[in-house]
Amino acid sequence: MYQALYRKWRPRAFEDVVGQEHITGTLRRQVQQGRLSHAYLFTGTRGTGKTTCAKILAKAVNCLHPADGDPCGQCAACQGIDSGSLLDVLELDAASNNGVDHVRALRDEAIYSPASVKYRVYIVDEVHMLSTPAFNALLKILEEPPAHLIFILATTELHKVPATILSRCQRFAFKRIRPQDISARLLYVAQREGLELLPEAAELLARLADGALRDALSLLDQCAGGGGTIDSGRVLDVLGLAGNIQTAELMECVLRRDAGEALAYLHRLYAGGRDVGALLGELSVLARDLLIRMTARSGGEELLSGGYDGPTMDRLSQGLSPARLLFMTSHLQSACAALPMSPNRRTDAELCLLRLCDEGLCGDVTALAARLARLEEGGGVRVPPAAPRPAPQKAAPAGPPPWDEAPPPPDAPPWEEPSASPPEESPPPRGRPAQPPAPADPQEPAPPAAARPPEGAGGDAGLWRELVEQYKNQLTPMYWFMLDDAGGAMEGDVMAVRCGDELTLESLNCPEVAEVIRSVTSQRLGRPVSVRFLLGAGEASAPQDKLEELIRQGSRYDSFTVK
Repeated sequence: MYQALYRKWRPRAFEDVVGQEHITGTLRRQVQQGRLSHAYLFTGTRGTGKTTCAKILAKAVNCLHPADGDPCGQCAACQGIDSGSLLDVLELDAASNNGVDHVRALRDEAIYSPASVKYRVYIVDEVHMLSTPAFNALLKILEEPPAHLIFILATTELHKVPATILSRCQRFAFKRIRPQDISARLLYVAQREGLELLPEAAELLARLADGALRDALSLLDQCAGGGGTIDSGRVLDVLGLAGNIQTAELMECVLRRDAGEALAYLHRLYAGGRDVGALLGELSVLARDLLIRMTARSGGEELLSGGYDGPTMDRLSQGLSPARLLFMTSHLQSACAALPMSPNRRTDAELCLLRLCDEGLCGDVTALAARLARLEEGGGVRVPPAAPRPAPQKAAPAGPPPWDEAPPPPDAPPWEEPSASPPEESPPPRGRPAQPPAPADPQEPAPPAAARPPEGAGGDAGLWRELVEQYKNQLTPMYWFMLDDAGGAMEGDVMAVRCGDELTLESLNCPEVAEVIRSVTSQRLGRPVSVRFLLGAGEASAPQDKLEELIRQGSRYDSFTVK
């Protein structure tokens, strides 16, 4: 049966581990000197050698013939650990055995001495997946373990491990493996496996692995499926990537602000089977390299991904500002993060390219900054030349003007004058006898008809119209239109509020509204009054009053803020 490359070429000794010399050297010295700890904690990203080093350490402490701290790999203990048949060395997955019962069973079993080797070793992978009760059950045996017991914990998320566990372990942080180390290891494995792997393809696979040797071996295994020579083009075709040359050409279209060519290039890549998410990711890496190369000139070469040569970077950097590169990098990062949840990945990629070509499409502060930058580059705002003034026309012959240009009569006011006839007297309110008019004072002349106030302006109806705005200022907006549909009049010491329908009556007939009307009216009249709500038609407002009321209500809602 075929065995995957990452399993077949897993290191068997400390000297075979790639890129973790700061850890393997310390562990080898501890094995040589016999200064072993009862608990180790290996942290780091995936594929950096945590579980591999844990198995090598378990073999080294139990090996019958160790050589400079490394296991021999030939004795019964080493072969039993490699095959998994030795019960004294147990590897557990905390993701599937994270309950307190599993840890209690492990704790009860760990007190027994090993059967065939010197140390009983427990390797707990992904230890951060343990529950809180499980961590508490593990804590006691980690604090006071038997002399024959060694715990090796491995995790990719150190922040989820309790501090009480961390303080009882020796912690080793595994770093990402450098691309050149991964590339050298891939070439070595390909040579031993009889694969024709070109150096440029090995470098591309090393960059795609992102510091994980296991991922690089898995990618090499995938590319070697068809046989033949493995070059960079084949790697791009198998993995569905665009490639550095095509990514650089697409970036040139974006930098030229040629949106049509950029969309056409994206279409060609998409039709060729390229993944839009991987393409945006490659654009993001290129924009990051350009930004770092422009801002960190001294020592920035070590921070680059190494996927592009110097002339290509120089050509793309011409006339480019760090502000635009910063915008492009952040926008590409946001687009890549949103793609997994997108219903149409291609459309989102096209929208991203359009915004990269024209920042003004973003509709935010970035768009305004882009417009200002263009104005500064252009030397200011271009003012169009003034249009020539038209030649004076001859006067039209005398005659009646057109209907739409006829001026108003010279003596006619811009509004309609009210009728000079006195208004008809309104009938008295229901339930009150008609009062005879008061006799005129012979000493005081009667005012002219034009200056006489309208009927009822100073009476009960005028009082209601005067106070209704004060009512609204102390009530919530839900009562404003209810008050407009109601009318009020004083009946002795009672303010009778008449509502036009039952809904208005039920809405206004509440303690909150009654207290506001009572207090405002009492303060206005200078005497205590009471409030009574009745069902009956209120006084209708004039059309002009309704228009002014709507304008006031609009200004109220503009300034109103919901809290």
